[in-house]
This record gives sequence, C-alpha cells and structure tokens, in this order.
Amino acid sequence: MRSDEKPQVCVIGLGYIGLPTAAIIARANCPVTGIDVSEHVVETINRGEIHIEEVDLDGLVRGVVQRGMLKASTQILPADVFVIAVPTPFVHDGNHTPDVSYVMAAATEVAGVLKKGDCIILESTSPVGTTEQMRDLIAGLRPDLRLPGLTGETPDVSIAYCPERVLPGKILEELTHNDRSIGGITPRCARKALAFYKRFVRGTCVTTDAKSAEMTKLVENAYRDVNIAFANELSMIADHMGLDVWEVIKLANRHPRVNILQPGPGVGGHCIAVDPYFIIHGAPEQSPLIRTGREVNDAKMHHVVARAERLIADNPGIPVACLGLAFKANIDDFRESPARFVASRLARKFGAQISIVEPYAGELPVEFKDTGAELVDLDHALETCGILIVLVDHDVFRVVPSEERAGAMVYDTRGIWPDASIEPGSKPGLRLAS
Repeated sequence: MRSDEKPQVCVIGLGYIGLPTAAIIARANCPVTGIDVSEHVVETINRGEIHIEEVDLDGLVRGVVQRGMLKASTQILPADVFVIAVPTPFVHDGNHTPDVSYVMAAATEVAGVLKKGDCIILESTSPVGTTEQMRDLIAGLRPDLRLPGLTGETPDVSIAYCPERVLPGKILEELTHNDRSIGGITPRCARKALAFYKRFVRGTCVTTDAKSAEMTKLVENAYRDVNIAFANELSMIADHMGLDVWEVIKLANRHPRVNILQPGPGVGGHCIAVDPYFIIHGAPEQSPLIRTGREVNDAKMHHVVARAERLIADNPGIPVACLGLAFKANIDDFRESPARFVASRLARKFGAQISIVEPYAGELPVEFKDTGAELVDLDHALETCGILIVLVDHDVFRVVPSEERAGAMVYDTRGIWPDASIEPGSKPGLRLAS
C-alpha cells in the first residue's frame, strides 16, 4: 500500500474507547469496520446511533455512517490495519490477576484474516509483555508469516502497542490532541504504526518499544491512584480528628509546591482502579507503595459506607437519597464505581428507605434488584428525602441551591456544597465532610 493510500481499518471492540476511535479514524477518510460481539451494538451503530454516552459522539458516528466510512459487524474482515480495543479486566480471585483473554481472543480472530503488509495495534491497557504474548500467539497460528522479533528477515506484518490517554466526556477531543506513546515490537513496527496515527492524531507521537509503552500507561494511572490515595487517607485522618478536610486541603494548596487532590468515596473506572494491579502482579515485591495506594482507596469506600450507615441508623425512618452511581462526574460509566458500591451496600441494608438519583441511568444496576431501593429524579429526592448522601459530583448536583436542601442532613463525600457546612452534630443541615 502506498503512503498516500487510505488504509482499510478494522477496530475490534466498540466500547467507550473503540467506538470513538473508530469514528475519528473514519472522519479522517479511512474506511473502518468496527467489530463487536454484541449484535445490539452492531445494529445500533449501523443505524448511525450510539450505545454509550459521550459528548459529540452521536453526531460524529451518524455522519461517518451516513457517508459509508464506518460500518459495524460481528464478524472480522480483512483489513490493512487492525486496532484492538477490548476489555482487560482483572480476575476476582483475591490476587487481582490480569485477564488478557479478550486480547488473545481478538488476536486469534485477526490471525485468521492476516496478510502480508498488515499492521496490528493493541490499544487495550495491558500488563507488560502482552503485546509480545499476542505476537507469539499469532506466530503459532500463522507459521506462513514472518513475525517481528522472531525472524532475521524483514517481517511480513507489523505489531505495536499504543494506549489511549483520554478523559470521559472529552474523549473525541483528547483522542485527537493528546500525545501518544507508540511502542513497536521493533523500530520498524513503531514507524509503521506512527504513520497510521499521524493520519488523525494532532498531538505529538513518540515512538518507543512495546514494553515501555505498556508500562507507561500503567505508570500514568498508578501515579494518579497513589495521589488520590493521599487525599483519601487525609480525609479519613481529618474525620478522626474532627477537622474539615476540604478546608485543610484548600489551605495546604496555597503552598507553591503543594497540589493535593480532592478526596472522594474511593476510586473507580476501568483505568485507575485496575491498572495499578497490573504493575503489582508483575513486580509484587517491588511495588509496596502502589499496593498501599490501592488498599487506601478501597478502604475509603468502606469508610464511607460505615459513616453513612451510622447517620441513617441514628435517624431511623428518614428517607435517604444517594446522589450518583457513576465513577466520575457527568458520564454514564459505572465500571468499578465507588458510588455504586456504597449505594448498593446501603440499599441492601436499609431497603426501601434508600432512593437513588443518577441522571445518566435509565434503570438501576442488577445488584439493586429486590432491595426495595428506587431510582428517582433529583427533584423528587430533594422534596422527600431528609438525608442526602453525595457520591458523585455531577454538575446537576453542584447547582442545587442551599434553600432546596436546607432541611436535609448532608453527607458530602465530594465537597460540592461547602455552604452546607454548619456546626457538626446540629440538625437540620448536618454536613459530614468526608
């Protein structure tokens, strides 16, 4: 394929990263086939619609589908570039063992249609060594092809790793403008992937080896997790000492070289709550700080549950509203969400006394079934609930004026209503800060 020709692209996995990535590639006039195991997802996209919530994604998908640049299928098809963007969870075995089975399943499908000259790019956040493991799998399935790093001759295909760095709610903007680390099995592979990304990425693309690129993504999220853990541990210390953690952090951050993050009910999402375990699994004896950060952030969820239970038990019969289920503000992603964990624990214990407000949910997740808890709108909660537990800092919650919550007791785990703070222990208007 000449450098001026548009490659045929196959994006495997049409979730929160795969679908926006496929749409942006299609916008760059590269024909894209998106692959997903869900027939519902495939049918939705082929109608020009979307199955996830993301700013401006609906219009972009509708446009590229109408132009014939993006189509979806459950069956993999031949292409020039294969982008793998499938989940990489950890196993709930007590050791948080990384599960790369979805990556290997995708690689197996790719191997069946692979031809000389193709490029395979893994984007899924993965443990160090996964790209090479994927290469070895394909080599075993396709002995007719020369794979990079396994031959002294020019390889027939290129394999690289290139993780995304995006913020939900700004995914389209950040996929285009953020810098990218492109790690090739060989330098030649990295250059091939670089040429592809330069078609639609305006940020700086830096080439490296595959293992360094894999580790870079993990390090970025582990760094954030450890810093959040400091804020969450500080909030629990402040609670023990009877201090307002928000005031302490605000004052400490006036130091020119201090920038403490804001605490919350824990850490969620597929990245920050998961990726540190990939490092821990690969180097368990060398990662005590990263492990402790994970333990602190998980402990914060239980701390919030315990405080909320005490507040509810001390006020029997008063209706309670848990505000938010998403793992962060203004998105519909509930994966590994501490808010979801806290709200479901309270629902199981207090049943119909609990109402859930989540503007990005059409129904409650499965763990709320048979608890008696109901999904209600914000206005209903403000009118009927005497206890408000803020778990997510959605904008719609932030703008609730003080007069609409004046008669309620507030447990604010996000610090969005500083004006609600009055003398601890007084009622109504009690505000627990952390």
